[in-house]
Amino acid sequence: MAPEPLLVTSAALLGLLVGSFLNVVVHRVPRGQSVAFPPSACPVCDHRVRARDNVPVLSWLLLRGRCRDCRARISARYPLVEAGTAVAFAVVTAVVGLDWSLPAWLYLTAISVALALIDLDVHRLPDAIVLPSYPVSAVLLTVAALADHRPSALLGALLGAVVLGGIYLALHLARPDGMGLGDVKLAGLLGLHLGWLGWGELAVGGFLAFLLGGLVALPMVLAGRAGRSTALPFGPFMLAGAFAALLAGDALVGAYLDLAGL
Repeated sequence: MAPEPLLVTSAALLGLLVGSFLNVVVHRVPRGQSVAFPPSACPVCDHRVRARDNVPVLSWLLLRGRCRDCRARISARYPLVEAGTAVAFAVVTAVVGLDWSLPAWLYLTAISVALALIDLDVHRLPDAIVLPSYPVSAVLLTVAALADHRPSALLGALLGAVVLGGIYLALHLARPDGMGLGDVKLAGLLGLHLGWLGWGELAVGGFLAFLLGGLVALPMVLAGRAGRSTALPFGPFMLAGAFAALLAGDALVGAYLDLAGL
């Protein structure tokens, strides 16, 4: 078994590399472009990015945030996404540990970064990311269940996907303008992972999405910056709620039960 610090450090380094790729995903997927071709290039002078200038975070710092060829500014979002993904990978790995389910959680972490940024940018959760994630996550969790001899966890994952996806579908049917189909599809995927953890974590993740969304929307409404018809991307709140449940769901459930005297 790898030492915990080495495991977390390795996950962080992997996160840096994944974060670099996610920058491409976030830019190209909403535009319907291939993430594999053509290679990355400066949008101003169209010069291809050299390999030495494509090292996560470090290259941006050495170039002082500018293109090597035309000196055009390179957005600070690129190194922030890379560093943020590295931190997210490290935190998730520290929480999950050296477990067979870790690849499934790291995969969810990666696509969550991309989906949150895309939803903030264009108010969409692309099917090109969400739908393929169902079979990928199902395979990863099935492998984990078989390796760990945990068929009940796999059953919980499947039920979680049905329950959370069903709740969001009902909300969409009741008010299509308030809950998009993209949110419904994402809910099933998040339910798959939260159901793996347990019913308590599923409830916490589902509840926190609406709580966080309300905490952000209410001040905007009170300040006159948003109204009932204002469209706010809900995907980031769903994702934040799910990861909060992963990180602290068990403690939150325990605190609630103690408060309720159960």
